[in-house]
Formats: sequence, C-alpha cells, structure tokens
Amino acid sequence: MARSGGKAGSKSSQRWLDEHASDEYVKRAAADGYRSRAVYKLIELDEKDRLIKPNPVILELGAAPGGWTQYLSRRAGEGATIVASDILPMDGLPGVEFILGDFTEQSTADNIANALNNCRADLVLSDMAPNLSGVGVSDQARAMALVELALEAAQQFLQSDGVFVAKIFQGEGFDEYIRQVRNCFKSVKIRKPSASRARSREVYVVARNLIELG
Repeated sequence: MARSGGKAGSKSSQRWLDEHASDEYVKRAAADGYRSRAVYKLIELDEKDRLIKPNPVILELGAAPGGWTQYLSRRAGEGATIVASDILPMDGLPGVEFILGDFTEQSTADNIANALNNCRADLVLSDMAPNLSGVGVSDQARAMALVELALEAAQQFLQSDGVFVAKIFQGEGFDEYIRQVRNCFKSVKIRKPSASRARSREVYVVARNLIELG
C-alpha cells in the first residue's frame, strides 16, 4: 500500500504499524498459521452465507499472499477444485492450482479455464484492491475498475447457481455498481465483516444465482 511522504506520512505509517501489532486478528492469524488477517473476513462470510458447497469448483482472483486460499483449501477438502490467480507470485498450497498473470488477458483467462477443466465455478471470489496513491478520487476509480473486472470474470466463469463474493469500497460509483450486480444476480447482500477495520470503507458483496439473459 503506497503512503504519502513527509512527517504526516511517517506518523500515519507508525500509527498503522502500532495498530497492526496490537490487532487481534493479526495475532489470531499468526496463531492459526494463516498468511493474513483478511482470512477472518472470509470465514465470517462463509459462516453467514454458506459459500462453500461439497466438492466445489472455486476460482479466487487476486489471491496473493494466500490467506483466503489457505482457508478455501482447508475448508473445501480433497474433492475440491481450487484455482487461484494473481499478478503477484504466491507460495503454493495443497490442492490449489495457482495461475500467475492478469486474468483480463486472454492467455491467463485460457489458463484459468484449463485449470478449471473447462467447468463453471461454484464460487468466484475477489479480495482485490489497488495500491493506494493517497488521492481519494483516483484510488476509488481504480478500486471500482477492479471490482468491475471481477464481476465480468464472475459472469464468464460462474455457474448459474453459483456465488460471487467481492470486496468493494463505498464511494463514487458504489451505488451504480450494486445496481449492476442486482441486474446480474437474483440475490445480492452487502456484508461488513467484523475483521474489516471500522474506519475502512470496504464492504463485501455476496451475490448468488445468475440471471439468465436472452
């Protein structure tokens, strides 16, 4: 995450480090062997919305460093097909096929489809967020662009009765995006997991059952 320079940036960075060190979810992640505190957001979403069915086919976008992927691997079991993708490298996990690349590029999309055995996924997830510049309008626009791409990927890879989960930041474009999702899915819920920091504008959209067009 990019941060502004100067004294204000230094103070902000130190405050973040102090908060991070005392964060209960950071401590829990270390104790439970997870790669990031973000996993507890997914755990709560799964408990509330029953995201993972038996022997699922799962696609995770923006997977690195792999905290969500670890949970998916543990929770879904040996019968699952789990494909994770990111533009950043990620250490391997049991039962997970990792695709390095930009999923919006055809070659990467083809690799994802092959890894899914050309089957539609039961669950498509995205916890993607841009590197922040500190310019609010620009950062929000980039965040919205990512979640738009995630929705397109869900439409491409998801089964008609599947579930789409994506992080989205409240702000410019949020309401319009939710309208788009409601036009694509029969059920749409907005969640704010306990592990999401209170000051964060992030929420998660949980959508299921694609609306068949035409």
